[in-house]
Amino acid sequence: MSKYKALALDIDGTLLNSKKEVTPAVLKQIQRMQKAGIPVMIASGRPEQGIAHVAEEIGMKQSGGYVLSFNGGKITEFKTGEVVYNKTVPEEYNARVIRYAKDIPESAILTYQDGCIITENPEHPYVQLESRVVKMPVKRVENLEKRVQFPVNKFLIVGNPETLQKKVTEMAEAFQGKLNIFQSEPFFIEVVPLGIDKAESLDVLLHTIGVKQEELVACGDGRNDVTMIRYAGMGVAMENACDEVKQVADYMADSCDNDGVAKIIEKFWS
Repeated sequence: MSKYKALALDIDGTLLNSKKEVTPAVLKQIQRMQKAGIPVMIASGRPEQGIAHVAEEIGMKQSGGYVLSFNGGKITEFKTGEVVYNKTVPEEYNARVIRYAKDIPESAILTYQDGCIITENPEHPYVQLESRVVKMPVKRVENLEKRVQFPVNKFLIVGNPETLQKKVTEMAEAFQGKLNIFQSEPFFIEVVPLGIDKAESLDVLLHTIGVKQEELVACGDGRNDVTMIRYAGMGVAMENACDEVKQVADYMADSCDNDGVAKIIEKFWS
C-alpha cells in the first residue's frame, strides 16, 4: 500500500502531451487512481473554464477531484461545483496593472469574464495562443480599464519573451507586497493575488481534505510549478521540464510525450 494519498498534476507539458492530448496510458492510470479513491488534483495557471474539458476527459465529473485554476487562486470540487477557495486581485490595483502593461512594447493584457477572454488586442498572436490553449473565445473591449470593474483572479500579459523578461522583475518590484507577478512561460507574465501560487493553494486543499503534505505527489514542468514541486512530499519533474523545476524535484519522470504521468502512478501506486 502506497504511503502517498493524493496526486497533483500540472496540465500543459505534464498531464497533456505536446499535442495537448491525454494519452490512453495516462488516462488508464488516472482512472485506476480514481477507482481506488485517491484524490486527483489539476493545478494550472489556466482559468477554470480552460481546465474543464481536460477534467471531464479524465473522468472528474463522475469520480470527483479538484481543479486549482489561476495558479491556485480558485479551488473547485469539479463533480459538485463547490468552490473550496477563491482569492482575487484587490480591485484597487486593477487599473494600475492595466496601465503598467500598456507601457510594455508589443504586448497585450487580458483577463477573463463570462467564459471569454477579454482584451483590447484580440489579434495579438499570444492572445490567440491563449485562446487556442484554453479553448475560450476572445472578446474585444474598447477600454479594458473601464470594463474591469469586477474581482479578477488573474491578469495575463503576453508578448515578446525578451521584452517580458526585462519587464517582469521591474513590475514585480513595483507591486512588491501587493501582488504576485511572475513569468509562467517566456511569453506570459501572470499577475495574481499576493500569496497565490500552487503550493499555497495545495496546502489549503490538503488541510481541507485531511491529507498530509508528505503524502502528496506533485508533477510539473514549468516555472509556475516550482513551488508545488518543492512543497510536495514527492516532487516530480517531467523529463521535458525547465531547469528550475528539475533543480527542486525529488524524482525525474519520463516526458509528457512518453506517458510520464502513467509511469509515475505505476511507480508510486503499484
